[in-house]
Amino acid sequence: MAENFELLRNITIGQYIPTGSVIHRLDPRAKIVAVTLFIVAFSVTLSVPMTLALTALVLGVVWLSRLPVTYVLRGLLPMLPFLVFLSLLQIIFRGRADQTSAVLFEWGFLRVTQGTLSLIAIIALRMVSFIVLFSLLTLTTTTTHLTHGVEHLLRPLRRFGFPSHEIALVFAIAFRFVPTLAEELDRVAKAQASRLGNTGATNRWRPDQTVRARLPLIVPLFLSALRRGEDLILAMEARSYVSGASRTQLVQLTLGISDVAAMGMASTIVVVSWWFGSGAI
Repeated sequence: MAENFELLRNITIGQYIPTGSVIHRLDPRAKIVAVTLFIVAFSVTLSVPMTLALTALVLGVVWLSRLPVTYVLRGLLPMLPFLVFLSLLQIIFRGRADQTSAVLFEWGFLRVTQGTLSLIAIIALRMVSFIVLFSLLTLTTTTTHLTHGVEHLLRPLRRFGFPSHEIALVFAIAFRFVPTLAEELDRVAKAQASRLGNTGATNRWRPDQTVRARLPLIVPLFLSALRRGEDLILAMEARSYVSGASRTQLVQLTLGISDVAAMGMASTIVVVSWWFGSGAI
C-alpha cells in the first residue's frame, strides 16, 4: 500500500543528484549531443549483441557518474506493463508475418519465432536505454545549465526567427515539473485516501485498476499544475524576466578537451553501431 503512494521514488527524469563526477563536470552541450548520438546509435542498429553492448555502455556511463544504479533503474518500473504489452503485440502480429525465422513455439494464432524474440529484445533494450539516458541527462545537469545548453545548441536557428531561448526554457521547465507533478499526485492521493478514497491500492499489472484509481486525481492535479504555472509566471515577472536576444547570461559555457572527447566517442559509437549492426535482426 505504501509503495503505491510513493510515486516520486520511481521518477528519475527531472531530478538532480550532485556527485562531482566527471560526467557532472562535462559541458551541458556535450552531454546533450552525446545523448542524442547514443539515441541515434540505438536506432540504426538491428543486432541484439550490438544493442546489448550499447546498453552496457549506458550502464557504464551511469557508473562513471557515481549515481546509484538501482535508483536510476527504478525509473523503469512504471514502463514494465507497457513493455510487456508491446511484447505481446509483437508476438501476435509479427509472429505470423515472419516466414524466414525459425519457429520456436506455435499454439493457435500465436506463433513465436526467433526473429520476433530478437525484435522484442531490441525494442525493450532501446526503451530501457532511452529512459536511462534521459534520466542521466537530468540527474547530472542542473536545470539552469540544461537550459543554457539547449539554447546554445539552438542559437544558429535564430537567424531564421526561431525562438531558441524560449524553446530551451520550455523544455527545462517541462523536465523540472515531472518530479514536481509526481510529488503533487502523491500528495493528492494521500489526501483522498485519508478520506477513505480508493486511490492507492492498485496493481501495477492491472492497467484498468490503475486508471480507475487515478481518474479522480486528474482534476485536482490539473488545478494544481495551473496554480503552479501561475505562481511561476508571477515569480518570473517579479524578477523582471524579459525574453529575446537582448538577454545577458551569467553562465558562460566553454567546451574543454573532455567535452570534445565525449562527443567524439559518441560519434564513433554511432559509426560502429551502424557498420556492425545495421543489417541483422
